[in-house]
Amino acid sequence: QARQRLKEVVLHARDADGEMAGVCTAVAVTLPRLRQPMYYYRNFIAEVARGQQLAPQFLEQSKQALQAYNLGLSKPLCLGIIIELENKGLAAHRNEAQWKEGFTFIGYSPKGLTLRVWYFEGVRLFAPARLKKPAQAAGRQRAPARA
Repeated sequence: QARQRLKEVVLHARDADGEMAGVCTAVAVTLPRLRQPMYYYRNFIAEVARGQQLAPQFLEQSKQALQAYNLGLSKPLCLGIIIELENKGLAAHRNEAQWKEGFTFIGYSPKGLTLRVWYFEGVRLFAPARLKKPAQAAGRQRAPARA
């Protein structure tokens, strides 16, 4: 899993001693709710670096880096960035529907966590992704009841 995550790194930061202070990653996903490809954004801040406002800096720099990368492609890969707020304190504190950083509340994940999106400038919707059919339960199919 670590090797896969290395391919997803957008930014990282080291402290004065060269130790890892934080990292953020993004991977293209298509959530059934949106049916559009988005970069699923994650970040981790080492405990010793927390409280230094590294996360907001990561988020802003990642927005710019991913937008520049995506819009530089011959065909954009994603519409923007989606974040799932795992930090319950942050979700409770930052409960505005629209953040000043441009992220908009769109609902809750299956885990019950807040979902927010930010769209790249000038992107247009792709054709909606096809939804996967739910797997049928194993066993016999019952015949429909007769009236």
